[in-house]
Amino acid sequence: MKAVHFRRFGGSGVLEYGELPDPLLGPDHVLVRMRAASLNPIDWKAREGLLAPVMDTVFPVVTGFDVAGVVERTGPAVTEYAPGDEVMGFVWPDRLGHGTFADLVAAPVRTLAPKTPGLTWAEAAAIPLAGLAAYQSLVHRLRVTGADTVLVHAAAGGVGIFAVQIAVTLGARVIGTASEDNHDFLRALGAEPVTYRKALAEGVRALAPGGVTAVLDAAGKRALRVSPELLAPGGRLVSVADPQVRALGGTYVFTRPSTSDLTELGRMAGDGRLRVEIARSFPLEKAAEAHDLIRAGHTRGKLVVTAS
Repeated sequence: MKAVHFRRFGGSGVLEYGELPDPLLGPDHVLVRMRAASLNPIDWKAREGLLAPVMDTVFPVVTGFDVAGVVERTGPAVTEYAPGDEVMGFVWPDRLGHGTFADLVAAPVRTLAPKTPGLTWAEAAAIPLAGLAAYQSLVHRLRVTGADTVLVHAAAGGVGIFAVQIAVTLGARVIGTASEDNHDFLRALGAEPVTYRKALAEGVRALAPGGVTAVLDAAGKRALRVSPELLAPGGRLVSVADPQVRALGGTYVFTRPSTSDLTELGRMAGDGRLRVEIARSFPLEKAAEAHDLIRAGHTRGKLVVTAS
């Protein structure tokens, strides 16, 4: 099979596009022929070796964690899917090695959900990790309701766009931090925009003088550090970007594969409650360019690679 992979840690120059052996199929795994896969910040972090202290690595490493495609074969214990089924998934491994930027992806059934009819392959591939991060933060950790005012940091990014829409669907008032170029875009999604630069705290206070009741941080750094002072009494703070949130009294949300959560996200996208923003699409062999873009930041929406 063709795959985008690296044999040592480093910049995007370590990425290779070429032939690798087909992945082995475990008893509870599904072999998916990839139609599209999307990028997330964790992709460049894995490539640069930032996950090495916490995850075993087996080279060559196929990059990528999100996938949408068609089931080609199933393991002997799989009853949930059959060849020809269309699926999408957040394929989080126990160790770095077999990713999703490949013709064939061996995915545990627990990481997959049926692809929602009507979604393009790119849209389906763009949802899993970022959508799950937003959904699990807002629904399971923050337990957002219509009584909340939610502040979303990096609201025009991959996680942030989903978070804004999910919070709006839950009935909350939403304030989103982003560059000025993305303010009209956020208004169209139902959020009240605030610049993320020096006037961030002042901008939020102007909109919510009594403080916000919940913060979802997808940016880290300064945005995270000022978040506690923007909370109303009893407010809740989570970050999907920085475990240091715990030192600020908040909760770090590590996104987990979930068939039920991903199925719900697919329903929301299918019925129009969730808009999937694709910033740019690349052929699989141009994945290094996509890695450079996501490493640079400031991309609105998701970057996607498609099968050759």
